[in-house]
Amino acid sequence: MSGKARRVGIVDVAAAAGVSVATVSRSLRGFPNVAESTRERVLEATRLLDYRPNPAAVRLAAGITNTIAVATLDPGHWFVAEVIGGIDEVLTSAGYDLLLSGITDQTHKTRFLEINAPNGDRCDAVILVDVALTDDEANRALELGYTLASVGFRIDNFSSVTIDNTGVARLAVDHLIGLGHRRIGLVNMPGHELDFKTPQLRRRGYLEALENAGMTVDPGIELTSGFSPTEVREPARRLLERVDRPTAVFATSDRQAFGVMLAAGELGVRIPEDLSLVGVDDHEQSELVGLTTVRQNVAEQGRVVAELLLEELRGETVRHVDASTELIVRSSTAPMN
Repeated sequence: MSGKARRVGIVDVAAAAGVSVATVSRSLRGFPNVAESTRERVLEATRLLDYRPNPAAVRLAAGITNTIAVATLDPGHWFVAEVIGGIDEVLTSAGYDLLLSGITDQTHKTRFLEINAPNGDRCDAVILVDVALTDDEANRALELGYTLASVGFRIDNFSSVTIDNTGVARLAVDHLIGLGHRRIGLVNMPGHELDFKTPQLRRRGYLEALENAGMTVDPGIELTSGFSPTEVREPARRLLERVDRPTAVFATSDRQAFGVMLAAGELGVRIPEDLSLVGVDDHEQSELVGLTTVRQNVAEQGRVVAELLLEELRGETVRHVDASTELIVRSSTAPMN
């Protein structure tokens, strides 16, 4: 009595072609980093063996998940959503799925790095969105062979996309100074225990612009608040109710600037007649409300970091990209009366 014939598997194809299982997987999925002669050898082996690949089995045998793990501090934040949209656009086209994780503290970050380590069965690579690594973490990731790219922070030995946060703030405040304003308030975003450096960098640019213009820095017209307009509203009211209120405000994000607009409207402070206002980002609603802002193409940063990650997966050299920014002048700023 004869038994049922054994089904030909990817291991058989690899043996017949004289290559690894991973190379068979990449050849059959059309990856560009496979030599044409090797691909032909693999295809010939599949024909000779009458191999019918099961996509899930191919990925499992090759240690390939077609999944990219993404970590961010706040998955619901507008900036993060825009970046992830750009990442998804590129990686979906390349055949990858995204696995999104919110990182709230050091314990979560450590856990994320552990469960998404190389040679596991969870993901093929990692993207960090506004999540910094310590030097020790970066060195450990390099030793373990992570394929990793970052948006928002530059990490040695891994690809990254960043903007010049200090320069962005200087550009915004220089615009206000150029309009004759000499009392310029700051609405800054909160810091984070995971070394979220953007607030410090943008405050540095604010201070540098004032100091370069020979202006006095007044900590009394600086405030730190949450990201949403509703979180900014009350602190901004207190700022604008001061007898010596500023004639202009630099908000480190457009959504915070919207909160300043709410407070100004409630107090009868006219923009720009009584108060000039500049934000950062060029949020999708900024044009509708006439907000002057420093534009960063957020979705494009997501697309670029995804392309950089694909380059790393193909074995290409890691590189850093400085994303462009641009001052967009609208109706929320005007010369000092």
